[in-house]
Amino acid sequence: MFTGRSSRCVTTLQQCADPYPFIGTGWYGHGTGAGGEFGFMAPRKRVPRNGTALKMVGAQVAVLRRANNMTQRELAGRLRMDEETIGSIEQGRRALMPDVAERMDAVLKTGGVLAAAVAHLPPVDRVPEWAEQYMRCEKEAIALSWYDNQVVPGLLQTENYARAVFRCRVPAFRDEKIEELTSDRLQRQAILRRESPPTLSFVIWEPVVRHQIGGPEVHAELLQHLITCSRLPDVSVQVMPLSQPNHSALDGPFTLLETPDHQHLGYSESQRGSQLIADGDEVSIMARRYAMLRTQALNPGETRGLLDRLLGEL
Repeated sequence: MFTGRSSRCVTTLQQCADPYPFIGTGWYGHGTGAGGEFGFMAPRKRVPRNGTALKMVGAQVAVLRRANNMTQRELAGRLRMDEETIGSIEQGRRALMPDVAERMDAVLKTGGVLAAAVAHLPPVDRVPEWAEQYMRCEKEAIALSWYDNQVVPGLLQTENYARAVFRCRVPAFRDEKIEELTSDRLQRQAILRRESPPTLSFVIWEPVVRHQIGGPEVHAELLQHLITCSRLPDVSVQVMPLSQPNHSALDGPFTLLETPDHQHLGYSESQRGSQLIADGDEVSIMARRYAMLRTQALNPGETRGLLDRLLGEL
């Protein structure tokens, strides 16, 4: 049970517009979406293995922008992005995505310089710092509780379902990007096969398990996979039924996790922002909501029964 308290937690705020979709829907996130802020713990300071590459590409963006006599705001307007996002890219805090690099090349008339630079970034620099911090916490977590009302949580997705989710993205990902993200998603699922796996609890809203993303065959494979995962000794899968008159998480999806040193953290996403939360009071609120969710949802046995019925209807 999450207490949400940790004297070691320190909250800082940082802009995070249009996050790389990694955690849930996308590949780490439930979505992508217009400026947000997230607080995160102060523990270990990340030492980028190839962080200079991001700074180099960011510096190139800044030089090319100024050569075109544009401010960050003007460039953001032309690209339909947030000014803060441009600033983060130029400072090397945010990875420049391939599709954005191509659009920048077109606006700044660079002849493809930025797209070429991004294509040769070291693999580690494909992951933004804020996302890497969450993934490190997730990988090491001893307990994780996840509520989702949009897609099946990333740790429970099949390869075909994950690929179908990425294909739903607007603006569309290129095929090679979809394969890259799908591979990354499956690698995250190694947490389920750890020698000492974490205690994992998932509550999923019923429309999610009914939505046939990818088509009937992909849906059938997913339902069977959820049933299989629900039988793992350290995994609990519950569905929040549409017939339930009460719902303690109408504000949207969120995740709770406990680190090996018993630090309690929360994570949530909106369309255009992400929050990695270390503040004890805020995490406590999320923990109380999740505890109530579990009482409102179908129990694990009832959930398997629902999944079996849905599978039989296909």
